[in-house]
Amino acid sequence: MTLLPVPDTAIIVVAAGSGTRLDAGAPKALVGIDAHSILRHALDGVFAAAPAQVIVVAPAGHEGDAEAELEAAAGERRDLGRVVTGGATRQQSVAAGLAALWGDVTTVLVHDAARALTPPAQIDAVAAAVTADTGVIPALPVVDTLKRVEADAVVGPVDRAELAAAQTPQGFPRGLLEEAYAAALGSGIEYTDDAALFAASGHPVRHVDGSELAFKITTPADLERARHLLTASGGATPAPSEARPRITGLPRVGLGTDVHAFGGEGHLWLAGLEWPGEPPLSGHSDGDAVAHAIVDALLGAAGLGDIGEHFGTAHPEYAGAHAEVFLARTRELLDAAGFVIGNVSAQFQGNRPRFSARRAEAEAVLSRALGGAPVSVTATTTDGLGFPGRGEGISVTAVALVVPDESRRV
Repeated sequence: MTLLPVPDTAIIVVAAGSGTRLDAGAPKALVGIDAHSILRHALDGVFAAAPAQVIVVAPAGHEGDAEAELEAAAGERRDLGRVVTGGATRQQSVAAGLAALWGDVTTVLVHDAARALTPPAQIDAVAAAVTADTGVIPALPVVDTLKRVEADAVVGPVDRAELAAAQTPQGFPRGLLEEAYAAALGSGIEYTDDAALFAASGHPVRHVDGSELAFKITTPADLERARHLLTASGGATPAPSEARPRITGLPRVGLGTDVHAFGGEGHLWLAGLEWPGEPPLSGHSDGDAVAHAIVDALLGAAGLGDIGEHFGTAHPEYAGAHAEVFLARTRELLDAAGFVIGNVSAQFQGNRPRFSARRAEAEAVLSRALGGAPVSVTATTTDGLGFPGRGEGISVTAVALVVPDESRRV
């Protein structure tokens, strides 16, 4: 038996949910994505992160199934894992996990097994950001246009700049989290997540960047999305160290083009921005031809196929998605293949919208989605020539430079 250092971090993997909305005839965490269950994929990510005590909170009556999944995922770290029985509510289940913590643990991460494809790097980033008095959550910016409604009436807009979509794992200092849980269980209040419970006790919570891969599997469509992603990565949980093509060591350049006709629904989305009052472009997602050309350029540079292969109509999970989703996922694909993005340049041809006033805003949005890689976007008219000149649509050309990450070269 290999003796491992006793970690000061614990990860409570909450897997006790019934999965009513998934409607798969079994507790959600034990439903298969491919050859493995949701729980197994979640645990693969957990054990690929830095060593920690791992506590799986299993549905009552399914502790043996959870033990088998833990054994398979843990490998030589099996001594760090334990299964406990969950309660009737999520808070009761997390409390059961807290009761099983080792004495050396000072930082606790609470992770939903339903976020089965969460990258190990996200788990490590949350653990590293927790302080003695502050909790940490991973979060993504909200990209959809939000409205406040009453019954079937739309009564006003919601400023999405002030909003973020929370993910897991959520990390906390152990002592304060235990105190917060004791107060919550005594009050009878059910909080929507652990950060809300922690904040209700007066403690600050900050956020770090989340990942598009850390989506929650709740509905059959979510399960299908997870299967698509695993198929694209060769059947293994997508990870930066796997499924890399041969790398030559030289920078690589890719060219991408995209064309969309006007005629979609809603507002125009272009270069990662919404353009109210402008005619929308038609397409499988939001018709953002600038973002799509950039995706094609990046995928082509890395030798990873094209946008249709990864985001086309065979992938309904991307219907209606905006630039941030496409670009963040493309960055993850390049990272998994061992490439970093050097820079991207795109030019769109069209008479509208008037772009110069929002150029800096668009470049900032696109750059942020690509992990900070420099992005430049230019626009030109065609002097009335061709379909862009006639106002029938927009054409885009993009060029991308990618560089092999020599520190991870195989």
